[in-house]
Amino acid sequence: MEVPNKNTQVNFDNTEIAFQHKSNKDLEKAYWLFKMVASNALIKIGTPITTFSLNIGLPIQGIIKNTIYKQFCGGESIEDCRKSIDELAVGNVTTILDYSVEGEETEQSFDETFQELLRAIDFAKTNPHISFSVFKPTGLGRFDLFTKVNEDKPLTSDEQAEFDRVLTRIDAICKASYEADIRVLIDAEHSWVQDSIDDIARDMMQKYNKEKPLVYNTYQLYRHDKLASLKADFAFAELQGFHIGAKIVRGAYMEIERERAKEMGYPSPINPTKEATDKEYDDSIRFCLDHADKIGFMAGTHNEESSNLLVHEMQKRQISPENKNIFFAQLLGMSDNLSFNLAAAGYNVGKYMPYGPVKAVMPYLFRRAQENTSVGGQTGRELGLIIKEKKRRKAAKK
Repeated sequence: MEVPNKNTQVNFDNTEIAFQHKSNKDLEKAYWLFKMVASNALIKIGTPITTFSLNIGLPIQGIIKNTIYKQFCGGESIEDCRKSIDELAVGNVTTILDYSVEGEETEQSFDETFQELLRAIDFAKTNPHISFSVFKPTGLGRFDLFTKVNEDKPLTSDEQAEFDRVLTRIDAICKASYEADIRVLIDAEHSWVQDSIDDIARDMMQKYNKEKPLVYNTYQLYRHDKLASLKADFAFAELQGFHIGAKIVRGAYMEIERERAKEMGYPSPINPTKEATDKEYDDSIRFCLDHADKIGFMAGTHNEESSNLLVHEMQKRQISPENKNIFFAQLLGMSDNLSFNLAAAGYNVGKYMPYGPVKAVMPYLFRRAQENTSVGGQTGRELGLIIKEKKRRKAAKK
């Protein structure tokens, strides 16, 4: 494919392309769901009520499954995801398989998650529409154990054996990804466990990214130190002769980070303003593009300005939209105007597709709903686009 003209812009307002995969019924459901999510009060009240109802066994799973779960998740199993994977593929959007079970704390649950992640990689080998798999390190080991390692505190012999099992699971996942030639994303977490995760991710990249980027670490750019971390990792990779895989995001734990820093009396790791985060994010895009031959990177963002910046910078550098070292990514059920219009213009796009039992993925779903209410204008933007498409379809019938 030829590199587009420098003045070519992707039209993120094209709702016909954005919602081509949604029936009128699905569009109507999405409309009412985002109307509901727009209410902060409803989210704050509804979250604990829903959790309580699920815990005592009230029959509300069917309601959840047909509303918020259907909007943001692919299914309860990998096989259930096939329909959603195929629907995305029609619009040239690939799938990022994300087993989104959170909050488990037993060795049995960690082993079950580990086996499921291996199944996802095995499934991806036979499906050309899957571009990445992903895992949270704390889905494979206790959060408190990561905290202790992060603080460089001595581990007991039992804890060391436990952490060795975590490392074995992570290495096996990265090895399976390497052998299957499937990229794998290591998700970022809270700052007080992130250094230990960064160390593991760096080791995995050094081991499996000799030929090309397959293992990706995540850099949360709302932290004032993560662009520096990305640059340091790149310098180390250059020295040691391997490729960096970088998923760049703004971040998902801002309020928790600030509250903990205040409570415990240490400087907040979060940038003081949104403008500072935006600058760090956009600078990271430019840095990755400056080294696109050695860095495989994914711009995980729902921000239209950053998406436009990446398009513009690729065109300025005469980098083809089909360059496999560069991906855009959004969450399933959100920002379809970005995903499908970018894909229609020839860019590589992946959608995070969470899956897992309804009750087990509720923490993930609650976080998605809360993020939609906290990200300035996000819910309003989603609603506006849905309304525009409903009007377009109605006019087209006349």
